Amino acid sequence: MKILRVIASMDPKSGGPCQGIRNTASALARLNVQNEVVCVDSPDSEYLGSDTFPIYALGPATNPWGYASKLLPWLIENISQFDAVIVHGLWLYPSYATKKAMRELAELENSKPIPWFIMPHGMLDPYFQNAPDRKMKALRNSVYWKVIESKVVQAANALLFTCQEELLLARQPFTPYKPKNEINVGYGIQPPPAYTAEMSKAFHEKCKLESNQKYLLFLSRIHPKKGVDNLILAYKDILENSGNSLNNMPSLVIAGPGMESDFGKEMLAIIEKSDLLKKKVFFPGMLGGNAKWGAFYGCEAFILPSHQENFGIAVAEALACKRPVLISNKINIWREIKESGGGIVRDDNQKGTRELLSDWIKLTQAEKDVFDDKAFLTFQAHFRIEKNIKTLVKALWPNFVIENMKAH
Repeated sequence: MKILRVIASMDPKSGGPCQGIRNTASALARLNVQNEVVCVDSPDSEYLGSDTFPIYALGPATNPWGYASKLLPWLIENISQFDAVIVHGLWLYPSYATKKAMRELAELENSKPIPWFIMPHGMLDPYFQNAPDRKMKALRNSVYWKVIESKVVQAANALLFTCQEELLLARQPFTPYKPKNEINVGYGIQPPPAYTAEMSKAFHEKCKLESNQKYLLFLSRIHPKKGVDNLILAYKDILENSGNSLNNMPSLVIAGPGMESDFGKEMLAIIEKSDLLKKKVFFPGMLGGNAKWGAFYGCEAFILPSHQENFGIAVAEALACKRPVLISNKINIWREIKESGGGIVRDDNQKGTRELLSDWIKLTQAEKDVFDDKAFLTFQAHFRIEKNIKTLVKALWPNFVIENMKAH
């Protein structure tokens, strides 16, 4: 069986959806399901050639909508080679082009019906319509929904969601909202590579921490949606009121792309104005490979006080590395984590973020060790890819016979 994934970009810097495709590709291959991807990146993109599955880069896109003239003709010519199509994301030309290609193919004589699905990846979350800094974008989306996107959603065989919270939230912001079906297929990641000393070395080469220095890890884009400002200000408040316990405070590592943005520069300015923060907060930039895994394995806990997170691949990766997660209740998998004891959950404001930090710092080492164990059990129960991938395959092809799948 063959799946075609349609997505705007497969550049690793573009965020979670493309990483999700990479996470599932090898697991699907073990079920004899092949993946191919078409996107509107430039054909000379640096990342191309490093994946185990074909990526057809038909861009570069010529505008913010993601329009690329080669995409629609390519879809019409090639879709019939696949047994299912998944569109990743909304609001861009690739979803519109897929609907148009499917309609044109359906009008051809002797054409076989090919099921196609949309995975919104949180793009129907009410946050994007309600956030104060998105008023013009929210108005644009409301108009675009009525004119184009509602028809795209209605045409697909189903919407596929990564968790139940995402499915329920998607029903709120737009009308008419009439998908043919809604399926919670779950989401998962491959187990991480086993820890090696090279991972720690790679991380410390990127981040100038002392080798024995304890730290909390934020690993995501440096963006207002991620609650980085609340994290820095809450951490600063605790530092300034920690008294003699300052040396026992774990440092804070804020890793990810975006420091060159205006928001990133604002965060750096906050650090530069505080002697305490300059000693305790580190910005190693975007981490990958051994450096990323070294950051996960070496941290006390992972923290992400985001205002909206559809799933949070980095959250699942931390759990898989036996590291507890300190997260906001706006990360859609917070219920599973709270119920399984894999971390601490609080509100997505400065007060809630301060509570995340202070609740963790107050724990004894024995209590932190218990969190480590529960973190890994949470990963095993909810986010290990072998479980979720079978649900996805059954959603695409209900009669598909799944043989025993060997663990990665």
